Amino acid sequence: MAVHSVEDVLAKVEREEAEKRSSISVYKSMDLEFDLGNLLATDKNSIDIREFRKSPKDEFLCGLARDNTQLLINSIWQLPIERVEEAVVGKLPDPTTRLPREKPVPKAKPLTRWEQFAKLKGIKKKKKTNLVWDEVSKEWKRRWGYNRAKDNTKEWLIEVPDKADPIEDQFAKRIKAKKERVAKNELNRLRNIARSQKIKIPGTGLPPSSQPSKIELGKALHIAKMSTASVGKFQDKLAKEKEPRNIGKKRKFLPVIGDFSAEKQKQLELLKLMDNKKPKLDVTKAVNKQMREEDAASAALRRKKDIKGRRGKGRGKDKRHKGAKQAVRHGSKSRKS
Repeated sequence: MAVHSVEDVLAKVEREEAEKRSSISVYKSMDLEFDLGNLLATDKNSIDIREFRKSPKDEFLCGLARDNTQLLINSIWQLPIERVEEAVVGKLPDPTTRLPREKPVPKAKPLTRWEQFAKLKGIKKKKKTNLVWDEVSKEWKRRWGYNRAKDNTKEWLIEVPDKADPIEDQFAKRIKAKKERVAKNELNRLRNIARSQKIKIPGTGLPPSSQPSKIELGKALHIAKMSTASVGKFQDKLAKEKEPRNIGKKRKFLPVIGDFSAEKQKQLELLKLMDNKKPKLDVTKAVNKQMREEDAASAALRRKKDIKGRRGKGRGKDKRHKGAKQAVRHGSKSRKS
């Protein structure tokens, strides 16, 4: 077994350290220009033409790239460092080189009405987990989507609320409410898009116009009244307000189930009218008709008298004119004789 002296061991350690240093230390006649914000290193040193021609081109270029990369990594390790989740990272400075872009910088997306309200009130969005515990199935399920937790669409029985109509279909009511929510969300999404593109959104009751017509104003007023909780039942009318035309009236049908007393009374009245031999007489309608006929007859008689009076006056004027002419003629004859 060979015996090594202390000097030999120290020399060996120094050689190993020198080899390690040579792998990370690179000599350049001119220092490289670094832009650590963009992780960019610019080498302005001239290439040795003799070495480039002697050695293979790929090996020469790979060695040059390796040395420059090593210098870039050495400069990164000179930056202030910090530990993030058991990893050592360096704080990069702001970039100094302006790199060209293929496309323009995208514009900031405009805030929606809710985002503006949240920013004004200081409401911060909280990130929720995708999985939640379902008490019914006793397992973890997704918060949204198919096979989600607390999925009420899978229920085959729905309890009727205390103040609700016992005949009302609760399943149909739930489906209708969901459709309304989806439609409302879609309307809000389209409004946000129109607002971001600065497009005028038409109103619900009255479309925007410089001079709205009388019919449009009446329709808008009617919609505003019907939008109350009482559906316009307790809204006062204006002084000269008229009912708007072509607004459509909903037909009211008798209930299919429940109390049939109203339908029974209506059918009995119809049978009573059919069995009666004498026709049903509306006294008010008959009196109004008689009064209209009498007024029309008196008006016709007055018109005839006016026409006769005008003719009589015309004949009297003609007789007077004839008598005057005859007197003038007699006067002229006597003068001649």
